[in-house]
Amino acid sequence: MYWRKLLLPASSVASTVLAQSSANCDNGPDGTGICFQTYSDPVYGATYSWVFPPTGDPTYQNEFIGQFVVPNNGKWAGVSLGTGMNQNLLVVAWPNNGVIVKSARQATNYVQPTPYPGPTITTLATTINGTHWKWTYRCQGCTSWTINGVNGVLDPTQYAVLGWAFSTTAVFTPSDSASNMNQHDDARLYGFDAPSAISNNYASYVNIGNPTSTRSTTATSRIASSTSTGTSRTTSITTTNTGTTTRTSSTSSSASPTISAKPYDYIVVGAGNTGLVVADRLSEAGKNVLLIERGGPSTWNTGGRLEVPPWLTGSPYTRFDVPGLFEAMFSSSNPWWWCNDISVFAGCLIGGGAAINGALFWYPPDSDFTTSNGWPSGWQTPNDAYQKLKTRLPSTEVPSPDGKLYLTQVYDVVSKLLTPRGFVAANINNNKDWKDHIFGRPAFSFVDGTRTGPMATYFQTAKARPNLTFWQWTYVTGLVRNGAQITGVRTNYTAYGGNGIVPLTTKGRLVLSAGVFGTARILFASGIGPTDMLQLVQNNAQYGPNLPPQSQWINLPVGNNVSDNPSINLVFTHPSVDSYDNWAPIYNNPRPADAAQYKASQSGVFAGTSPRLNYWEALGSPDGRTRYLQGTARPGAASITTVYPYNQSQIFTITVYLSQGITSRGRIGIDNTIYAKVLTNPWFQDPTDKTVLIQGINSLLSTMNQVPGLTLITPDNTTTITDYVNNYPPATMNSNHWTGSTRIGTSSSNSVVDANTKVWNTNNLFIVDAGIVPSQPMGNPHAMFMQVGEIAVPKILALAGGA
Repeated sequence: MYWRKLLLPASSVASTVLAQSSANCDNGPDGTGICFQTYSDPVYGATYSWVFPPTGDPTYQNEFIGQFVVPNNGKWAGVSLGTGMNQNLLVVAWPNNGVIVKSARQATNYVQPTPYPGPTITTLATTINGTHWKWTYRCQGCTSWTINGVNGVLDPTQYAVLGWAFSTTAVFTPSDSASNMNQHDDARLYGFDAPSAISNNYASYVNIGNPTSTRSTTATSRIASSTSTGTSRTTSITTTNTGTTTRTSSTSSSASPTISAKPYDYIVVGAGNTGLVVADRLSEAGKNVLLIERGGPSTWNTGGRLEVPPWLTGSPYTRFDVPGLFEAMFSSSNPWWWCNDISVFAGCLIGGGAAINGALFWYPPDSDFTTSNGWPSGWQTPNDAYQKLKTRLPSTEVPSPDGKLYLTQVYDVVSKLLTPRGFVAANINNNKDWKDHIFGRPAFSFVDGTRTGPMATYFQTAKARPNLTFWQWTYVTGLVRNGAQITGVRTNYTAYGGNGIVPLTTKGRLVLSAGVFGTARILFASGIGPTDMLQLVQNNAQYGPNLPPQSQWINLPVGNNVSDNPSINLVFTHPSVDSYDNWAPIYNNPRPADAAQYKASQSGVFAGTSPRLNYWEALGSPDGRTRYLQGTARPGAASITTVYPYNQSQIFTITVYLSQGITSRGRIGIDNTIYAKVLTNPWFQDPTDKTVLIQGINSLLSTMNQVPGLTLITPDNTTTITDYVNNYPPATMNSNHWTGSTRIGTSSSNSVVDANTKVWNTNNLFIVDAGIVPSQPMGNPHAMFMQVGEIAVPKILALAGGA
């Protein structure tokens, strides 16, 4: 559950027109007779009500009575007792088998809120009927709180700004008051006239429940449970069904037992593309490993049961399992899988980017690891790692299990553009070191027509081992360190050890695999990085108190040297091309025959993602450096700009990228809310990159007249290629192939980790993810990042002094 939309800076509240609360008495057949101050949500038709005891009443302190009235399409709802989700007490509820399950929650960032110990929530009355559910409750210990060291208060004598959240998707385990849930559909702030909610009748309202009723929910929040397939975080719950319409005094205390903190040999932060490789290989070596992921399940074999397309109801395939649904990742009304505290697309779920990308799976050429591309000695010719990767996850050019190729028209047309210029068709992964004047069909990491990646390979073997513990929905806010020694990680799982700190063993090691942006942010929050970033952390009320003293700050170029492919889309039409409805109806209303074929045998169009052809070309440049251009062709188009009419059913796109050899670099960092963002765009900082890319586009288009019926519509002939590239919006130039934020190197002056991936000036901190890659790889980096994990783990294990 992420309440990002509730975030509103305090400075803007006064100038923002907010919906207001009003007086309302709950009368009628199922009424409680309580007169509330009520806010009515105009979007979903829910109401949220409050009443407070008289000011200074010694009997009723630090409490209120509240009420939710929610339409039945609301599978859960919640309120924030302050301006936003972060560091404010949250009350969340949902119906389950005739009772209301409820809990107090806390959040220290825009991630899954966890149970908040202390408040006692008592159900006074419940109505569940054919149109709505109504829950009236007493919340004791609820008008003041302390979350992560920050004190909060709801003062009934002062006008307040509160928040609500609403979701049409049920929580994962409805019987469990500590259940995880997906991000809400919507969440907003509203003005609340708290003084008008103070009532002299409060004492009589408290006693409307039936004093003989029993406790309806008893939570033991997030207890560790060992199984034969490793250890995971689970929750137990006991419920008593009290009927459909009830008056009860069922009480649920949010107090959670403290779980003894167990130390680990290795803690791996991030269950993404590289982190899953690292965790698997470390546990294979017999190490006691904890793998922590901030998100939750993705594919069916990771435990994902949400996001099943309506045409696959009853089948074990989610949005993340079906390759052909890739384009629908960007069109959902509730895309909870994207990290919402990072300014670019990043996957916050098991598999990370590998669970949501186009899954182009290019085995990296040896040139990706040369010293001229920034890699230190010892990383060259990584043949052993390549063979391990290829054995665990072989690529395929024919993703459909029936052995057939589908939607081949784009391949046929684009190949006619390339062959007159001397390009040769080949199986690209069978010739991984040949990347000049070659084209071929895309290589994917799919098996049997489903998304496979590290989720169905490395993750499955890792979690089957008893020495691997996996936590999901757990957010790492920083490292616990004493100078150069890392002693553990700080998490939002506050029941663990009483403070959320997970310790390492005496010789334990920590591996950050949280991605380019996530790893950098954890380092900043732990006193590692440029001074300007650490000062932002120091001045943050939530993160500052946990920052090491300034004398222990480690000044490294974290966030610098960032690279991403500059990419330009060219849109064409050709009468032979099927644009596949621009992939628009694929999730809810796909072509019936294709949907039926996939459901029956996982074959057909949906067995692959949208790309249909890839090519590479080596380009010279004025600075004497060779830069490589990659092209990816697919049916459909993200956007079209033309003054001429065109046939939308015939559109296709060629995206041209510059990859290995580019010299432009940018910078990423955080703002004062610790939101991770791009500080300096990495594209075309060196104008030579732009010159070479324009050269490559013009070369591609030079043979257009040899392909009858082919028309370029974006850009059209009202602009030049140079002007098109010069005016291309930076926001759409992002290929999302970020590297370099914690780059590997031989000196702490210009790198963050050494040749063994150990962070400079630390004893036991390692980074293994895209951030250490010092320069842009040759192709889409999915396989390259996994190979980095295969190379790094043996280096880490070989170092003396570790567990």
